Amino acid sequence: MTKPSETGMAPVVIIGAGLAGLTVALHLADRMPVLVLAKRELGEAATAWAQGGIVGVLGSDDSIDSHVRDTADAGAGLVDEATARFIAERSAAAVEWLVGQGVPFTQDDAGPLGLHLTREGGHAVRRIAHAADATGKAIHDALLAKAAAHPNIQLRQRWMAVDLITSRHLKREETTRCYGVYALDIDSGRVDTVAAQAVVLATGGAGKVYRYTTNPDTATGDGVAMAWRAGCRVANMEFIQFHPTCLYHPQERSFLITEALRGEGGHLKLPNGHRFMPEHDERAELAPRDIVARAIDFEMKKHGVDHVWLDARHLGEEFLKSHFPTIHARCLKLGIDIAKQMIPVVPAVHFTCGGVVTDLDGRADLPGLFAVGETGYTGLHGANRLASNSLLECVVLGQTCAARIAAEARNCAVPLPAWDESQVENADEQVVIAHNWDELRLLMWNYVGIVRTTKRLERALHRIELLRAETLEYYANFRVNRDLLELRNLVDCAELIVRSALMRHESRGLHFSRDFPATLPVSFPTLLIPPTRR
Repeated sequence: MTKPSETGMAPVVIIGAGLAGLTVALHLADRMPVLVLAKRELGEAATAWAQGGIVGVLGSDDSIDSHVRDTADAGAGLVDEATARFIAERSAAAVEWLVGQGVPFTQDDAGPLGLHLTREGGHAVRRIAHAADATGKAIHDALLAKAAAHPNIQLRQRWMAVDLITSRHLKREETTRCYGVYALDIDSGRVDTVAAQAVVLATGGAGKVYRYTTNPDTATGDGVAMAWRAGCRVANMEFIQFHPTCLYHPQERSFLITEALRGEGGHLKLPNGHRFMPEHDERAELAPRDIVARAIDFEMKKHGVDHVWLDARHLGEEFLKSHFPTIHARCLKLGIDIAKQMIPVVPAVHFTCGGVVTDLDGRADLPGLFAVGETGYTGLHGANRLASNSLLECVVLGQTCAARIAAEARNCAVPLPAWDESQVENADEQVVIAHNWDELRLLMWNYVGIVRTTKRLERALHRIELLRAETLEYYANFRVNRDLLELRNLVDCAELIVRSALMRHESRGLHFSRDFPATLPVSFPTLLIPPTRR
């Protein structure tokens, strides 16, 4: 087997080096060359930030039907049941595959597969396989090591996709398809033309479109924006999941306090020590994330406080150190001993439930283009994602995506046009990008947050249209860099989120509107169709 650069066969280009992208890469690499592009360091994918775990229907007290039911309940009537069942049926095999890749899950001799299973909000039973409280990092480290050692996988870090290369770039009249991608070498500033027999978008979500998020800096909606510009449909972009418990601390604005801490008995409290969640939902702290996040938002506004408290002191120091070592150590470094002190927490954007419309093989509307993981939309998450379903989706659909690409393998030996910089120059100043980036994220936080109104959404859309015009003017006149490309993608995603929210005349799941507080008896996904397809 050879590196992609040493063969005449165009590689499968995977944009993103998280769990979804690496799963596709590892399942393809024995059959064809693979090129993985990571726009920052290889270890900075959102996968590495996931704390809770991955769903596995493994226990004798569990069943496929139970998992599907919990997924549907969390998704508030918009989950595609066939998709949920397809993924649930493959959950045990997904966990077994990860074990086979060397992922060091927390062990329990009495547990199924010898694994300790925990429980998170919305789950009826313990079914979450985890590696203490740093599951994502354990998974990512193991798969990244496997990919780096494979002779048919080339990993490029600090390379960012600019746009997909489609038939319109070739000025062809026949049915459009994806032929490759323009990619920026961030260090040199050079944009390369990369031919591909298939392109896989595995870029994660769009959390950075908001001011406060648990996502890494990579989460700028690149895959969704590129697919939209290339003519692909997107769906359910209004459903942005706010994780209820992000650490509230001036030195740590993105550190997640895992839901598993509440699953093990942590209580949410007001500054006066009052536990408030039982007043909002009979499941209390184990209610789905949208309910918990709205409850916290309500209590913060009612009492005029900047955060609430998560109390885990009663669980004991030994238990907290053994089950949540990462959280214990990080908080202790910041002067918070979680065995003796309550943890200040606040909701923050955590997951994008919508994305590029695909089938269960990851195929997007554009032939030759695939999307997996948080970038894609299959109907699994509906109006709200059930905890720990996201890592499962990455593995299951990463495998089916790889199988589909291998089955349809073709080498499109078509000359592709080079990136044209003849009409642009070096940017005179970067302040425009920095200002527009900050303004976009602040207006999304203030106008398109946990609780929405039509007037605020309309104001947000107006401002986004102005920011789009300024950003595109800048893009047209100056050489691209990462900050400009990310801003361009975030503006696209912000518009998709707002337009989707304006289309939904009800409150459901993660979308709550004061103007439409009722939930309709029948509802459907929000589908956006690009102008090029209308």
